[in-house]
Amino acid sequence: MKRIFLILVILLLSLFFPQKILAEKIADNSAVMANNNLTNKNVNRLTKKKIVISKVLTSYNSPLVNSTEYFISACVNYNLDCYLLPSIAGLESFFARFVYPNSNNPFGWGGGYIMFTSWERAIDTVGRGLRENYIDKGADTVEKIAPIYATSQTWASKVNYFKEVFEKEEKKIDLILSKNGVKL
Repeated sequence: MKRIFLILVILLLSLFFPQKILAEKIADNSAVMANNNLTNKNVNRLTKKKIVISKVLTSYNSPLVNSTEYFISACVNYNLDCYLLPSIAGLESFFARFVYPNSNNPFGWGGGYIMFTSWERAIDTVGRGLRENYIDKGADTVEKIAPIYATSQTWASKVNYFKEVFEKEEKKIDLILSKNGVKL
């Protein structure tokens, strides 16, 4: 709980004391970036998502809690819903609490038989796989991903259940921030 509070404080401070981002001056002023509000807004949005993922994983006593940054990286690198990968891990392995020993495969990727060297490698591989083999080929919702990813008829509804857990936590954070006059 202290960790979440500390992260919230850092988020709040970043809103009130944004740092200027300056690039090296190349080709006159075309390469200079200073305090880009869109970038700050995006950073704040991702920071909030990271807090939410960390809080939910902590509440489920997940071994993935220290890999929160990798979920955010996969979200950004592969343009994914930030709650998709952790939600799949929630369904497939109860947030990595029940995986084949030493597989580091909380997603049931490859039927759960694929072995990864780390949680981070699994997150990146599955994130890239979802982007390239599902989303880029038209399976751009949980409902469209479901029949390709799993044989279960209830897979999509269960993944969506976990997505809702993350979204409800995000709404709680938004409520706390708005009560303190902070809008992201």
